[in-house]
Amino acid sequence: MKVIQKPGDKIVRPGKNNYILIIFDSCRYDSFMAAKPKTMKKLGKIEKRWSYASWTAPSHYNLLTGLLPHSSPSNVFASDYYKRDFLKYSERLGAEGIEFKSLIPKLYFPSFLKDSLGYRTHAKVSLPVLNPKTILNNGFDTYKLMEHHNDMRAMVREMKFSDDQPSFYLFNVGETHYPYALIDEPPEDWPRISGVHGVFKHLDDQVVGGKLKGKVEKFFDETKMEMLRQRQIRAVKHLDKVVEEMFDIVPKNTWITITADHGECFGEGGYFGHGPIHHDKVFEVPFVEGLLR
Repeated sequence: MKVIQKPGDKIVRPGKNNYILIIFDSCRYDSFMAAKPKTMKKLGKIEKRWSYASWTAPSHYNLLTGLLPHSSPSNVFASDYYKRDFLKYSERLGAEGIEFKSLIPKLYFPSFLKDSLGYRTHAKVSLPVLNPKTILNNGFDTYKLMEHHNDMRAMVREMKFSDDQPSFYLFNVGETHYPYALIDEPPEDWPRISGVHGVFKHLDDQVVGGKLKGKVEKFFDETKMEMLRQRQIRAVKHLDKVVEEMFDIVPKNTWITITADHGECFGEGGYFGHGPIHHDKVFEVPFVEGLLR
């Protein structure tokens, strides 16, 4: 395995762990916890963390610079937090000496993994705002927009691992995104919300949220909101079974991180969705990770 080093670079030992980063799109922390996942909690303690952004595209850019959803410690300088956060990658990858400055000049994690640590890098995304023509497709050996927006199982079935090189996989998982539909649910059974589904039907924007008022309010009563929230919880339960299948496929010494790009509002404060909303529920996300041995 060839490791590219430049003059003056700190020598980093080639990574030995495969690394899988799974992003449940729009999955808020309390939906994840309400689903009581049995498989995913085997990775470690489930934490409440906060996204750096409230919408999928900017959030994934942050994620792919190596900035995972953050905790919120007080009396700590941001620079100190970032330093400790990036040092965690040494454990995730089984490679010593990984710091923020290791990613310079590109500051893009897939490129660093590929060029400096010899990883095979792959992305499988569900939402077209992350399609292969976007700027996010940088540093990946393969980058695929899946045929269906809600089929993580298809992603798992396409995974391949080499005996000669470690692999990195990014999964953007759409089951937890509006309309929170599972792959075997006919589209005619999906919830239809006036003013939202028309945006969603081509999946070229995503649900953008906003304050609910006026004539639209009747479409967002408490019963409808609770139904939508329960659908997201159901999606997490389903995904827990898919993750169990993935555990049976991936090699030993694979580190897995499961989190979300942002959360969702289900009526809190009069809001629905995410995006141009400043509300805690849009930023609260689950976070769990660990090494499969």
